Amino acid sequence: MKPIFSIHAGEYLVGSYIEKQFKNLSVWLPTKDTGIDLLVTDQRNKKAVSVQVKFSKDFLTMNRSDVLRQELKAIGWWSLNSEKIRQSDADLWVFVLCTLDQKKFDFIVIPPRDLLKRFQRIHGKERRIQTYFAVTKKGKCWETRNLKKADQERVALEKYKNTQRDFTQYLNNWVPLSALVR
Repeated sequence: MKPIFSIHAGEYLVGSYIEKQFKNLSVWLPTKDTGIDLLVTDQRNKKAVSVQVKFSKDFLTMNRSDVLRQELKAIGWWSLNSEKIRQSDADLWVFVLCTLDQKKFDFIVIPPRDLLKRFQRIHGKERRIQTYFAVTKKGKCWETRNLKKADQERVALEKYKNTQRDFTQYLNNWVPLSALVR
């Protein structure tokens, strides 16, 4: 059942984070679903940034690897349509990773064009993209879908190397948002 008078958890978390961290910005909720979940404007409401939000529960608790449970903060899973990413009118996509045991959140903030390029380098030109983002306790972010268990553990132990799968530059990086509304 889809609620008609509320926003989903990810939209709320992103909106409240932006309002708390960026006092000079305003967050707006569109009344129609157009692929834009939030609009963020400057103080004078002259410049706007459109945001698409993707939320995932924490899949780390379901993992059987002790190493992953000990060394990672969160793992999120999304099923995405590559055509929707390509056609997205949003300036930024924000993936919300929930760390249930600590009640904290991490955000991957990325332009959709960059997101699609990275996914295509990792997974090819798949129409349906299944993606897992993992965040380490040391502040690294990795796309881990289809990695073997040994490589997943290397990710958790900070021993994995793969520039295409490394999304750390987008982790909690709100510079693109503030740059777009200057």
